[in-house]
Amino acid sequence: MQQVFEQMAARHRDRIFTYAWYCLGDRDDAEDVTQEVLVRLWRHWALLEEPKVVPWLIHVTRNLCIDTMRRRKTHRGVIKDDPEGLVMNQVASDAPSPGARVEAAEMGARVERALRQVPEPYRSIVILREIQDFKYEEIAAALEVPLNTVKVYLHRGRRKLRDRLREMVSDATS
Repeated sequence: MQQVFEQMAARHRDRIFTYAWYCLGDRDDAEDVTQEVLVRLWRHWALLEEPKVVPWLIHVTRNLCIDTMRRRKTHRGVIKDDPEGLVMNQVASDAPSPGARVEAAEMGARVERALRQVPEPYRSIVILREIQDFKYEEIAAALEVPLNTVKVYLHRGRRKLRDRLREMVSDATS
């Protein structure tokens, strides 16, 4: 029984962490959320049917991320950036030059900062679709919203992200 759970946890741990990291932008908070999700999975995994595990995990992860952001606002006051560049330090670049890698890392960091400024539920849907490559139906199941709502929110979320990136680029060039 424990071995089955450990296999399930190992299979989904990275997905949970990645989603939490992109939502929160803080490695420690993402690790805490991942740990809490796995604890909750341990408590409920025997009750979950296999096709419902991933939507359940994303739903729980999203709720814990929202709770963490709420606590942050009351305790820290602001959402902090990624000072160490942990997520976008591995942005792929066709050009081997260090300058191109620096530019790609800077752009990746801008995308992350802009994504953190996209409001919920748009941010979650963009992360699930564009970063974690979920299908529309999987997103709808995980977030418990209709399929058409996922499509509309994804379109709006992409637009909000694009607009925020334009603002950031124009601020940087002026």
